Amino acid sequence: MKSNILVITGHPDSQSFSSALSDAYRKGATEDTKVQIREIDLSKINFDPNLRFGYRQRTELEEDLKQAQELIRWADHLVFVYPTWWGAMPAILKGFIDRVFLPGFAFKYRDNSSLWDKLLKGKTAHLIVTSDTPSWYNRLIYKRAGHNVMKRNILQFCGITPVRVTEIGPVKPSSEQLRAKWLDKVKRLGSKLA
Repeated sequence: MKSNILVITGHPDSQSFSSALSDAYRKGATEDTKVQIREIDLSKINFDPNLRFGYRQRTELEEDLKQAQELIRWADHLVFVYPTWWGAMPAILKGFIDRVFLPGFAFKYRDNSSLWDKLLKGKTAHLIVTSDTPSWYNRLIYKRAGHNVMKRNILQFCGITPVRVTEIGPVKPSSEQLRAKWLDKVKRLGSKLA
């Protein structure tokens, strides 16, 4: 069975450690010849991250966002690689989600109901998230708030399940040797298609 994997790098800097992690995942995944991989690097596409009118009025999608929707439709498995800033994803990733995961594409509210249809059912996801906060502190004190928003409030809301999370960090004080280990770990995740 062929798997279509879409790696979305959600860091505004193309030279970031998130970009290196995305590269490592792709290298691991390409070891399986039955896998097709595509990428969206948010540092390299052009779009306005602001949903200017909310859902009151349609904001036309830029070509890069139309292509992003096609890639998401194509994918069986989505891999998001991004840092945690202020307890959540960077603004560019949040803006991408606001603009792309729209009603009619990712979900559809039912008439006269508080329920909705999950239009991205059948897809799975993996979040590879860097942080400068130790994992134990994020779990005990912050209750993994940023992970929960991405996993439950966004992806599972649209029908994407299961959603796995891999935390990498703390990054800021890490050595080159530790970063190399993390890159190897993420490459192995790609080779296992985790």
